[in-house]
Amino acid sequence: MPNRTEVLLQQLQKRILILDGAMGTMIQRYALQEDDFRNEALYGVKKSLKGNNDLLSLTRPEIIKEIHQAYFDAGADIVETNTFSSTSIAQEDYGLADLAYQLNAESARLAREVADACTAKNPKKPRFVAGAIGPTNRTASLSPDVNDPGYRAINFDQLVEAYSEQVEGLLDGGVDMLLIETIFDTLNAKAALFAIQEVYEKRGIPLDPQDGGIPIMVSGTITDASGRTLSGQTTEAFLISLSHVPLLSIGLNCALGAKELRPYLKVLAENAPYYVSVYPNAGLPNEFGKYDQGPGEMNDQLTDFLKEGWINILGGCCGTTPEHIAAISNTASKFSPRPLKVATQEK
Repeated sequence: MPNRTEVLLQQLQKRILILDGAMGTMIQRYALQEDDFRNEALYGVKKSLKGNNDLLSLTRPEIIKEIHQAYFDAGADIVETNTFSSTSIAQEDYGLADLAYQLNAESARLAREVADACTAKNPKKPRFVAGAIGPTNRTASLSPDVNDPGYRAINFDQLVEAYSEQVEGLLDGGVDMLLIETIFDTLNAKAALFAIQEVYEKRGIPLDPQDGGIPIMVSGTITDASGRTLSGQTTEAFLISLSHVPLLSIGLNCALGAKELRPYLKVLAENAPYYVSVYPNAGLPNEFGKYDQGPGEMNDQLTDFLKEGWINILGGCCGTTPEHIAAISNTASKFSPRPLKVATQEK
């Protein structure tokens, strides 16, 4: 029997794979209160925990499983673990840094359970779990103090330590791949990649998915119309900065809608020696911070990418729901995936 990495690589050669949509958008539908974010072990925590969505993997696991199931039912091939903020760094704001490993291991286990059940029902459509690794709430490249440009709230070694703990938990929970996402500072992403390399070496896991290793995906964030990440890199510079690792895919997510991402995605599609992913927001937020773009409008904009042949992995970020993913999945099934060797072909 082929292992899950082999199955994943086989599927990517055949078709465009569908990533899930937003976790936070779905959690909002449940109108949860403070008590929902607490269990017996957390009742003594004095800080408010409402909004710390990663905690729900421990306190309301049935909700997280329902959301994973909804995305699989909508056509997703890959769901992300509920671990965007599950580093000791991000959880320190709540005084819960010591829960980081548990959050990652349990979130991965929940997603694995749902994915395996879906695969068992339909073995011809295998389902996968991506371990979500967010950027943390601190940046190694920029100062948070305008009066002290040289100050840093975090350093590289601290990021590596936190990411290593997260990776250990995700692997122990059974993820199929690791997804370093919403990258606004490439130095943070480099720390995450370094942590992964160290953990893989310790565990004897090959770094290259072609050698049977657990694949690594990266997804950056272009923050505005300047076409740069928050730390100032263009899309091409972002690609070059992370090309020292044999990635499964590189792509873009968050901050912008599909229409606004078009020129930057084109750069990756034309230059990346990896598979290309994209999962935009449901348009740009309105004055209340909500996302108004419906499944039909978003699907129409993403169809442009599919017609261009730029995509291997397609999903949704902020504001997207199973309804968005269902529309995207249906349309993507009619198109061929971007050839992996496109970057090496003569122009």
